[in-house]
Amino acid sequence: MSASCLDLLDHLHGSVSVVGSMNVDYTVVTERLPKPGETVNGGPLTLLPGGKSANQASAARIGAQVRMFGAVGEDTNADFLLEHLRDAGVDTSHIAAVAGPSGTTVITVDANGENTIVYSAGSNGEVSVDYVRQSSDALVAADVLGLCLESPMETVTACARLCHDAGLKVLLNDSPFVAELPAELIEASDILLVNEHEMAQLLDIAEPDDDDWDGLDWSDVARQMHDFGFNQAVITLGGDGSVVIDGDDIYRIAPVAVAAIDTTGCGDAFMGTVLAGLASGHALADSAQLASYVSAYAATGVGAQASYGTAAQIRERFGTN
Repeated sequence: MSASCLDLLDHLHGSVSVVGSMNVDYTVVTERLPKPGETVNGGPLTLLPGGKSANQASAARIGAQVRMFGAVGEDTNADFLLEHLRDAGVDTSHIAAVAGPSGTTVITVDANGENTIVYSAGSNGEVSVDYVRQSSDALVAADVLGLCLESPMETVTACARLCHDAGLKVLLNDSPFVAELPAELIEASDILLVNEHEMAQLLDIAEPDDDDWDGLDWSDVARQMHDFGFNQAVITLGGDGSVVIDGDDIYRIAPVAVAAIDTTGCGDAFMGTVLAGLASGHALADSAQLASYVSAYAATGVGAQASYGTAAQIRERFGTN
């Protein structure tokens, strides 16, 4: 890690609001992922805290001030989720409790760290526009808002509009992927974060046959992204790093090589770090560079939040003396 990138860990003082999902991840590790209709043997079932938004909020571990908004159910999973968020340093005081189960995911991870995920919304589906309005004062008391699409679209859109109008920078993660985003959501969001496959679908770009994303005409991608409605965007490329579009500038962020154990939640660790960087006044490309290290660290552990490191652990793993 470069000294300048490492220095950012000492300057993550900003305030972040994250609105969205909290799930308990039911995870099984297998030698390989099953094909359709196939049964494979797996290891012990593990229950871990997850949910894209809760994962992203857990960037609080590296120093940001993060407030989580959303809903848990009236079950034992609710206590489990809230306890882990608080342990990460997240402010959970504005999370609602609703009838029914909390959100869950069923995850299968293979020997190479690849995964499949099935999501059941549960209480996440009850995060309403009224809830956003009732929480508005606390929501806008931040520098940056982080959103994904594991909550109802009308709620996400209303939240983006509220915070955008209040002067917050809004970072939208189009995941789970939706190709047809509402025009109001696009207009009220400042930055889009997608992976390479989502970007290709969103802009109707053919994916390279050899997975050579470096050979793509990123200037043309930037132009199409601008036409779509985003002058700033981050496209993650998995183990190949990421690309940052910032107005007329394009930055290629190099990958960080690690021996991956489980990639679950790496994308969320990346987004959470970008949120923390932006909230602290750092440039989008610098925030993405730091995020590449934080997400790489997460790949060396099991689960999502459970694999995230503190600032000290990131320094120890990647820093130089």
